[in-house]
Amino acid sequence: MQWGTLSYPALVTELCSLYIDPELIPKKDLKGLIDRALSRFRHRDVIHLSRMKHGLNVLELWHGVTYAFKDLSMSCTGQFLQYFLEKRQKRVTIVVGTSGDTGSSAIESVRGAKNIDIIVLLPLGHCSKIQELQMTTVIEENVHVFGVEGNSDELDEPIKDVFADVAFAQKHNLMSLNSINWSRVLVQMAHHFFAYFQCAPSMDVYPLPPVEVVVPTGAAGNLAAGCIAQKMGLPIRLVTVVNRNDIIHRTVQQGDFSLSENTRSTLASAMDIQVPYNMERIFWLLSGSDCRLVRALMEQFDRTKELRVPRELHAKISETISSQSASDEDIVQVMQRCWEENHYLLCPHSAVAVSYHYKQSTHEEPSLPRCCLAPASAAKFQDAVLQAQLVPEIPKDIRALEHMKTRCTTLRRGDDWTQVLRSKIEDVFRQRKAGVNSQQ
Repeated sequence: MQWGTLSYPALVTELCSLYIDPELIPKKDLKGLIDRALSRFRHRDVIHLSRMKHGLNVLELWHGVTYAFKDLSMSCTGQFLQYFLEKRQKRVTIVVGTSGDTGSSAIESVRGAKNIDIIVLLPLGHCSKIQELQMTTVIEENVHVFGVEGNSDELDEPIKDVFADVAFAQKHNLMSLNSINWSRVLVQMAHHFFAYFQCAPSMDVYPLPPVEVVVPTGAAGNLAAGCIAQKMGLPIRLVTVVNRNDIIHRTVQQGDFSLSENTRSTLASAMDIQVPYNMERIFWLLSGSDCRLVRALMEQFDRTKELRVPRELHAKISETISSQSASDEDIVQVMQRCWEENHYLLCPHSAVAVSYHYKQSTHEEPSLPRCCLAPASAAKFQDAVLQAQLVPEIPKDIRALEHMKTRCTTLRRGDDWTQVLRSKIEDVFRQRKAGVNSQQ
């Protein structure tokens, strides 16, 4: 397989070129956009596999500007977006809700762009301090940050309301950047190919040997990417591991895609999600692309917040994906064990994935090569590191955030969040229009 020897940026380019018509983006331009997007990563290989004791392989996806895996796909999406906007001489306003990492990655992907404004809603007190500072310290004219007194599912509501007003959304050229964006899922497919090529024992046998890829999951974008890679013929076995917000685990195990009463705060805060919207993609992929069925299922879920997955579809899901749930106690123990055995600091989200590895193989090599995806650096989650009685390693650029000027507007409980958001979008639209007119 020729792809096995490619660098990560070349792999992303080859993968994207299968799905992006050269009339839309010629391959030479595509390569340039992807190279530019990935040029700010700190590791020379962009992503890196750490091989440790007892068959533990951790694929570090967090060497981007914000120390999170979302930088990989978001930076490419930002480049694609600017490419199309420049071609069409258009501008847009991006509205993003974040549970932690999406907001800062989205901001970094478009900060300073002349044809884009970005409005980010973050859940106050539900992100780590560093995640919050990575958003509130970006003092660029095109970046607007709101801190919401609510969790990430609650702050999605005003965003949904604004987009539901189709005439308003069209008039103000609104769009979003989150793991629903197809281009993000597309770029994330490259992790699974890269993980496979790094961990497969041999590429010279037929059929190719399987590799287990363990995906810590919140909104299920990375998991959907893995399902598509599987459909393309990549011989990976997918495992999804969640925290105590276990809707995906319940779906895989019991076919129960229903909300719990509350979203529970955990050490793996970016995965504190009850509505994993990419499961709709997975339902579609595994139902044989049955649009009518998936639409009926999702309409029922939106209406009642409860869904029993049909038996045939549930069988397909549990055949394709294994799952597990990790408690905060599991996370702390895994972080401690990984440090004791390897002198390696895991972030709490990466520890969710590694908890599966430790539960499966006490002190033995796994029977199947296994790769745990590591979505963020431990440097972003100092409180969790301290809770595990370990010493955080804090890079200079993260330390510097503490001393930088911040800008953030608070949305309080009792405020009309939808109205405040609409007003901000209208202000941005007016200011940009005035700016364009003054230049003419």
